[in-house]
Amino acid sequence: MSEPIFRDPTAPVAGRVRDLLARMTLTEKVGQVNQRMYGWDAYERTSAGHRLTEAFRAEVAAYDGMGALYGLQRADPWSGVTAATGIGAADGARVSDDVQRHVVENTRLGIPVLLVEEMPHGLQALDGTLLPVNLAVGATWNPELYEEAVALAAAQLRSRGGHVALVSALDLVRDPRWGRAEECFGEDPYLAARFTEALVRGVQGPPGERIGPERAAVVLKHFAGQGATVGGRNSAATELGARELHEIHLEAALAGVRAGAAGVMAAYNEFDGVPCAAHRELLTGILRERWGFTGLVMADGLALDRLVRLAGDPVAAGATALKAGTDLSLWDDCFPRLEEAVRRGLVDERTLDTAVGRVLALKFRLGLFEHPYTGERAPSPGPERLSERIARESVTLLTHDGVTLPLAGGVRRVAVIGPNADSLPQQIGDYTAPQRPGTGVSVLDGFRAAAPEGVEVVHARGSELVGGDLSAVPGAAGLAAGADVAVVVLGGSSARASGTRFDANGAAVVASGNPVEMTCGEGVDLAGLGLPEGQSALLDAVAATGTPVVVVLVQGRPHALPDLSDRAGAVLSAWYPGPWGGRAVADVVFGAAEPVGRLPVSVPRSAAQLPVFYNGKDHGYRGYVDQPATARHAFGHGMGYTTVEYGEPRLSRSSVAAAELAGGTSAGAGGPLLCTVEVHNTGGRPTRETVQLYVRRVVGGTSWPRVRELRGFARIVLGPGERAEVRFPVGASTLASVTRGWERAVEPGEFAIETGPSSDRTRGAGLLVTVPAGGGA
Repeated sequence: MSEPIFRDPTAPVAGRVRDLLARMTLTEKVGQVNQRMYGWDAYERTSAGHRLTEAFRAEVAAYDGMGALYGLQRADPWSGVTAATGIGAADGARVSDDVQRHVVENTRLGIPVLLVEEMPHGLQALDGTLLPVNLAVGATWNPELYEEAVALAAAQLRSRGGHVALVSALDLVRDPRWGRAEECFGEDPYLAARFTEALVRGVQGPPGERIGPERAAVVLKHFAGQGATVGGRNSAATELGARELHEIHLEAALAGVRAGAAGVMAAYNEFDGVPCAAHRELLTGILRERWGFTGLVMADGLALDRLVRLAGDPVAAGATALKAGTDLSLWDDCFPRLEEAVRRGLVDERTLDTAVGRVLALKFRLGLFEHPYTGERAPSPGPERLSERIARESVTLLTHDGVTLPLAGGVRRVAVIGPNADSLPQQIGDYTAPQRPGTGVSVLDGFRAAAPEGVEVVHARGSELVGGDLSAVPGAAGLAAGADVAVVVLGGSSARASGTRFDANGAAVVASGNPVEMTCGEGVDLAGLGLPEGQSALLDAVAATGTPVVVVLVQGRPHALPDLSDRAGAVLSAWYPGPWGGRAVADVVFGAAEPVGRLPVSVPRSAAQLPVFYNGKDHGYRGYVDQPATARHAFGHGMGYTTVEYGEPRLSRSSVAAAELAGGTSAGAGGPLLCTVEVHNTGGRPTRETVQLYVRRVVGGTSWPRVRELRGFARIVLGPGERAEVRFPVGASTLASVTRGWERAVEPGEFAIETGPSSDRTRGAGLLVTVPAGGGA
């Protein structure tokens, strides 16, 4: 008897899916769209090693299969998994294979299970290599570097038996009070889209039906608009109009879909009263029918249970989400009831078949039916070198008096002070596993290692991370008074402690007043963005000694900053730079590396002036009576140790017919449309400059224009005194805006094509677009 079609690796995926679906019972189908078990409940560690639990065996038996298992290798205070109880790199492949073998060998059809792991900034597992958080990644303005790093992270995940990587990419920091700001690439849709493309390429590899054995399927989080919740409140409502949704919050998702992302995760938030996981227009109308997405949609953790309040009971809630376009659950009690929903006539079995087919298709694409087991292989090395390189490129010099940095040869004693100076957990961000002893370098350790011979590095904590305890301030100020320079390391922390309380979906529960030292992370939103009282008092006291001060902000969100020019000769932002970020910061301060980071988000003066993102609607608002409307530091800002001058941008033509742009190019009768700008390093040190291209609609269009919009950037290296010309092609994607039909098209009118080192330091050239063009997404 010949093998069934679904077992034939040469058959097309669609044909294999159809064949397998026809053989499945309703119960088996429901099992394939469920991911209701926490992975750490599937095993227990004994003196003889890891073994599968009866709870896991019962879950497989209940549906004669398992669609997906989340977090088998996750370790953190929420899961309760520690270095003593969890799965390390040496055991990852073996335990994953034990899980897979049980599912394949103890079910009727032997359908493999998808093993799903968190990979927000490196694999969240014991011995998983961490990267800096996404906000730091965004500060590099270097998608190619990120692509290289996440490719290694995906290989590490696959070498330990995982298949699917959950990665935050689609949210934007529109309100920095939101605790999950660190998970965003920044506030700008264009920048986020470029990093999302790089993420998909790096994790999944070249586009195609198959996903290779060293690659993973990526599920992009969160679709859509989660970074725009009211008041920066986690999982709250959004008040987005359709235009804001399309112009700002869908761009990265569209880029990820076009790059071939295997899946997206429906966000917690709602639009106009409809939660994303039940929003048919979003998940089916836009994502599938308009964009042509064929991958799977995963619900966020327990999100479907929230629908019970609308639908009335779990059975109806599951049917509602399935009909809207959600394919795979996460921990909820609704999708497990889909068999009942079908039998009650709440949803057609063919709708279930569609969702099951998407789950099965991904398993075929990953080659799991032919190669379900990882086998004996050495764990892939992680991206440690690239993690440190990202950290170094993310360090952003916000202010500088021109003399304090880099530290000169006359410095003999450096005081490294502050609550973030010597704490590795406080520089690695949320969604991290416990780190093995000896992993990583704190800022203090980085300074001790980087200090030239004869330079003494001394340390005092000086204050707690939160609160107003000032008892340690005098001692730290005294230490600073005896130093040649004081490096004051302030900021925030997303470090989860063993005593942290959690919601059922893993978000931290932090009561008003912050009883634990967390100021950022999932569930940790802030009403005020200023530095805590103790940190501010510490900085004031150190500055009062007269010792030159360098402020280093290790943070997961842009804290609101006062004017520090009277207290600090230099201010740097390191975001959460990851385990080896301490070396990166020290190298920049001592001058072994140039500061090349650029802000991926605007830094506010206070929470009261929010929002301050650079690309708001251009209504000419002049500001409050008591505060300017402008940010303290604008999007794209970043200084170096040299000076750089920009010439006026020059366009190869001053007008273009929109019809020339309709095909995506600008190579009409007048030749390609280019914007050229000369950049000159006028100082005495080399630099890597990030040249930015913005577009501003001056007249025309069918909707109100924004102040300006990033539409390109280029990184160039200039030696002392060197000049270079940077050319940007200006095509349809550069000039397009969202039409009344929610498509992107070039509309006639007058434009300013601007270049510069940041969004608030641009110079422009006028361009006339003369004829309307046809639309296109």
